[in-house]
Amino acid sequence: MQLNVAQKLIREHLLSGEMTPGEEIGLKIDQTLTQDATGTMVMLELEAMNLDRVKTEVSAQYVDHNLIQDDYRNPDDHIFLRSASRKFGVHYSRPGNGVSHPVHMQELAIPGKTLLGSDSHTCANGCMGMLAMGAGGIDVAMAMAGEAYHVEMPRVMGVKLTGKLPDWVSAKDVILEMLRRHSVKGGVGRIIEYYGPGLDNLSAMDRHVIANMGAELGATATVFPSDDEVKRFMAQEGRGDEWVELKADEGAEYDDHDEINLSELVPLIAKPTSPDNVVPVTEIEGEPIYQSYIGSSANPGYRDFAIASLIVQDKYIANGISFDINPTSRQLLQQLVENGHIANLLGSGGRMHQAGCNGCIGMGQAPATGQNSLRTTPRNFPGRSGTKEDSVFLCSPEIAAASALYGVITDPRKLDMDYPEVADPKPIKTQEMLEAPPEDSSDIELEKGPNISEIPHFEPIEDNFELPVLLKMGDNISTDEILAGGSRVLPYRSNIQKISTFAFEGVNSNYHNQAMIKMEQGGHTVVAGHNYGQGSSREHAALAPRYLGLKVVLVKSFARIHLQNLINFGILPVTFANDDDYELIEEEDILQFNNVRQAIQEDDPFEVTLKKSGDTIMVTHSLTRRHKDIMLAGGIINWVKQRQ
Repeated sequence: MQLNVAQKLIREHLLSGEMTPGEEIGLKIDQTLTQDATGTMVMLELEAMNLDRVKTEVSAQYVDHNLIQDDYRNPDDHIFLRSASRKFGVHYSRPGNGVSHPVHMQELAIPGKTLLGSDSHTCANGCMGMLAMGAGGIDVAMAMAGEAYHVEMPRVMGVKLTGKLPDWVSAKDVILEMLRRHSVKGGVGRIIEYYGPGLDNLSAMDRHVIANMGAELGATATVFPSDDEVKRFMAQEGRGDEWVELKADEGAEYDDHDEINLSELVPLIAKPTSPDNVVPVTEIEGEPIYQSYIGSSANPGYRDFAIASLIVQDKYIANGISFDINPTSRQLLQQLVENGHIANLLGSGGRMHQAGCNGCIGMGQAPATGQNSLRTTPRNFPGRSGTKEDSVFLCSPEIAAASALYGVITDPRKLDMDYPEVADPKPIKTQEMLEAPPEDSSDIELEKGPNISEIPHFEPIEDNFELPVLLKMGDNISTDEILAGGSRVLPYRSNIQKISTFAFEGVNSNYHNQAMIKMEQGGHTVVAGHNYGQGSSREHAALAPRYLGLKVVLVKSFARIHLQNLINFGILPVTFANDDDYELIEEEDILQFNNVRQAIQEDDPFEVTLKKSGDTIMVTHSLTRRHKDIMLAGGIINWVKQRQ
């Protein structure tokens, strides 16, 4: 049988199940990635499992999200994470070393390996010929403990690339074109695999840009082959001896197909408030802007910053514009300094920030109210920037730099200059910022600050109960709307009681108070449309509402990672058997559930009664055998304890 790259990766790591789309499979995980917004919970979960040392080949903990130290909470957690990394045998990336995804790509990624990360953009490392997937923190903790990672076998969509990108068009336009065609739901249940002669003209970092925003397509993973370009990249990073070739077999087939002629692409931009709201920049050029932001894991490469530097060289940005520069790694920052690009960016009026996620996750650089912000980041969900009434556009570094010069959204092809050529930087040795763990960690103690609390215990779901509907929401509700990021919220990521006060505040500012009242009466439910829980992998978006008594989520369809997070914390995820029944439910309605534990064990639709009207609707679930055991135990922590 002729296999594509995704199938080869899965076959090599398959521990259980069959490679049939839709069937649950168990995969061996070689590497894991955690970041500080999710990693504190992972480390607490490892402690709860009584783990001595991780079982993976390589695990790495990055500090890249919570860098603002305006009080003790973030630095306390940095100390905790370093102590936990040393205790459990995990590499520790110090604050200021950079964003997890490009740093992992530079330092630890190996073609042919699996990578599971507690960050939805872990898929970026698919650019290296890896099967790289985002997941909830507790799934990553399980993988670190040596357990298989379970996921439905995806369909593999082959995207053939031909041609060569024109001047002023770059890799960001490739993934925006995919989002324009397929939407934020188009990758659900799929691995996106890119192949074809067009790859010859895309660098490893170009591929990172495309793979990173596979998360915005809803894809399980994005895969590229490991070819001569990956070999060149690894050699440049001093790791050429770790390169392994991995390509699709001649004649390999795909479940789904698409093709992009790179030569035909034009500069694209995603309008507020969704990454798939994509149009050619010519449709909206001339719109005034307040901010132009370059950086993030979605455009993390040397070229992305150098092209902006050469566009603004010896020029000045428009008056009133905030031109924010967010380097993505310490190594990149030093290379940009050595080659004069930082001088160009600062000389034009740019504002330099430390290497990290920063404004992408709402950690600083928030735009002014109602003002347009151009960003090279991966997401523009409402409020994600840190400003509730934001207006964020997603674009390439070329559009961001050109627009900064003119103060309005600008087609970079109209600049009075030739398209700059960016040469590869010289390899550079930076100070060791990625600390390897000690070989013997038996005497290391966890260092916990006062903001770190215990993981709550949750009881298993009952058989018969009534739940009021506290929220009724529409399609594409993101985890940013369920539980925001940003400097107000994320410092409480290891304090579940406190972080729960922010749950659903972007949907209903009174949700927390209402949920606390209903919790004393037995809990509550929420209702929504399609693609519920898209976006970040943060398990707090399930854990915080669960702490407040959320027992059942009833929607038209779920995003993959959030569905698993709900199951992991014992929240029953059910869908309408008939989508039209969504219209029958109103907020404050009461849903009656009977014989729920039996319904969980069966795969057939079951009946729910709307108490106000007396109507009944049919709902269903897609729980696997393993999911059913987890739900009946009250969540994965209870399930693990039962197995010990």
